[in-house]
Amino acid sequence: MPLARDAQGGGTEADGRKSTEYCSHCYQKGAFTDPAMTVERMVKGVSARLQSMNMPPGLVAKLTGEIPALRRWAK
Repeated sequence: MPLARDAQGGGTEADGRKSTEYCSHCYQKGAFTDPAMTVERMVKGVSARLQSMNMPPGLVAKLTGEIPALRRWAK
């Protein structure tokens, strides 16, 4: 989720500062809200959400294709 669209302005670090990398849905108090979230599950969930917003299939593929490169899952 783009941090600019996050109603909370981003997640929070352990010391209470706003995260500059993760949204409030994924990251709170310096930890992931769902530490067992896999990249596959995230791609599937984001894809379903974007499709429900009537995003064109090509845009859904482009956006979800970037998820594996995010630092959380980058190898």
